[in-house]
This record gives sequence, C-alpha cells and structure tokens, in this order.
Amino acid sequence: MFYRFCCKLTKKMKSFSLAKKKIVFYTCGDKKKQANAAYLIGSYAVMHLQKSPEEVYSLLVSRNASYLPFRDASFGTCMYNLNILDCLRAIQKALQFGWLDFSQFDVEEYEHYERAENGDFNWIIPGKFLAFSGPHPKTKIENGYPLHAPEAYVPYFRKHNVTAVIRLNKKMYDSKRFTDMGFEHHDLFFVDGSTPNDAIVTKFMNVCEKAEGAIAVHCKAGLGRTGTLIACYMMKHFRLTAAEAIAWIRICRPGSIIGPQQNFVEAKQNGLWAEGDVYRQRMIERENGSCDNMTSVTGILSGVDDISINVSKLPNRLKMQIMRKAGREPEDRWDPPG
Repeated sequence: MFYRFCCKLTKKMKSFSLAKKKIVFYTCGDKKKQANAAYLIGSYAVMHLQKSPEEVYSLLVSRNASYLPFRDASFGTCMYNLNILDCLRAIQKALQFGWLDFSQFDVEEYEHYERAENGDFNWIIPGKFLAFSGPHPKTKIENGYPLHAPEAYVPYFRKHNVTAVIRLNKKMYDSKRFTDMGFEHHDLFFVDGSTPNDAIVTKFMNVCEKAEGAIAVHCKAGLGRTGTLIACYMMKHFRLTAAEAIAWIRICRPGSIIGPQQNFVEAKQNGLWAEGDVYRQRMIERENGSCDNMTSVTGILSGVDDISINVSKLPNRLKMQIMRKAGREPEDRWDPPG
C-alpha cells in the first residue's frame, strides 16, 4: 500500500495539469483510517522529501491532531503500543540500510508470494531474511487453506540465494527434504506465542552470522516467533530500537510479533545493542589483524627472491589480498614473483 500510495502521489506531483493546484490527501473520521493515512503521507515525506521523522511527526500533530497507536494482531487487551513516529523512524532506517528501494521493488511479485496459495512469504531484509509460513509434509488444501511441502519452496530459494532454513515450530516435515537439496537446516523450537530463551537467541545469531546466503525463517504462520528472532538480529546488528524493528517487520509482513513477544523484544533491546557493539569491535580488530598480517607477509615477500607459500593455510581475506597484489587468481599453492 505504501508503494502504491507513493506511485499515485508522485504521478500527481509531476502532472502538468496539476502544476498550479494543491493536492489534498484526506480520509474519513475513522480513527484507524486516520492513523493509516498519517503513516502513508508521513512515510512519503521521509522517503521522497528527505524530511526527518521528527519533523514530519511534528507537522502531523501540529494542529492538536492525535492518532491511535498501532497494536498487534492478537485478541484481547493491547500490551504494546506502536506509534506513528516509530513507523517513520523505521522507514528512515530501512532507507539508510538499503532495505527500502522502490526502484528494485516488484509490487506484483510481492502480492503474489504473500498469498497463502503461493507460499505466504515476505522479505524482511532483502537478501538476508525471508519470513514464511511453515511447510507441511504434503502440498494440499486442508479446511480450505493451502499447505505447501518443502519442495514447493526450493525453486524460489535457489533463485534468491537462500542457503539456510530455520524452523521454530514443532516438526511437521522431515528436515532431510531441505538438506538433501543442499540447504542447511536448523531447529530452534519454542512454544507458539511464547518468547525464546537466551540459548535459542544465541544459536539463532550464530547461525545467521555464519550463513553464506539468505536465511528463510519459519514457525507455524511465520509471524510471531519468526518476527521476534529476526527483530533481535536487527537490534544487534543494525542498532534498531525495539519499536523500529517491530514497525519495519510489520510493514513488510503485517501481523508479525504478537502479545508478550513485543515486550520481550523491548526488554532485549539494550542487551543486544551491547552485544552488537562487542561483535563489531571484534570485527574491527580482526580487520586490523589482517592488515598487520598483510604488512608482515608483504615485508617477507619483498626480501626473498624465491619462496613458495601454501596460500590455503592463510585466512581468506589475507589470501585474496595477496592474490590481488600479485595480479593472480587464487590457487592452493602460489609462487610469488621474485
């Protein structure tokens, strides 16, 4: 809807016949529709007019306007409120990290694959996280609802460089049906509607940090448990606030992160920020270590006329640096120029 709204408004803004006219965007008195309208026009201003979320929000509420907060998809008392400013900040972060790029967005493809009969999945972080509804033993229609076997997802996964599948719900299919096709498969079960323990969060982080390609994550519906762990990763590695993470995931896949999972994500925010800071510092130190190793190796090579190095024993980054420096392709053994 955000994409379609932007297309419609941009077209009117560029229309020669409307050049001397004001464009008025309005809705009815329904408080929920007013909140949706504020999200749309506010996000347009952040994305296309390069305004800050705070500046846009101050304009939206400048005439004592108030908006209903967004809530989760569960029934009963709302346990966590998500406001318009959270959503605008999520849009800004998505633009900053390259997750939101309408020049690369195919709205027809999005609407096709989000339908249950076509797989029920959405990209949360393009090229990194795909959230999807859990596969079943057989592709069939059950009680009017389409179910898909693991094999139904394989062509799409291969086309989009998905290399690992993480299952968070109870076993409904044999994991070999993915591993036999060349995908990694990991089980991190926790109860539907609940929150993961620290061991599960840590294992999820380890799997995702080591994955060579994109990761497809599912629980039963691919909403609650799936969104919760992806939000944890986003807080650790991109320093999003809990509200920004929840907002962005719901913008991509409505209905995600439910009930106590919202409060869990908020409670984990500061701890995951700290873990992320440590992780990034270690990466910097590792980079610096590679540079030091490179300096040492270069010094050795410059003073020796005839030497053979077993390149396969070196770290990959250092190996590639040496190869590029010599203008050679990587090999197991390499004789550097004299």
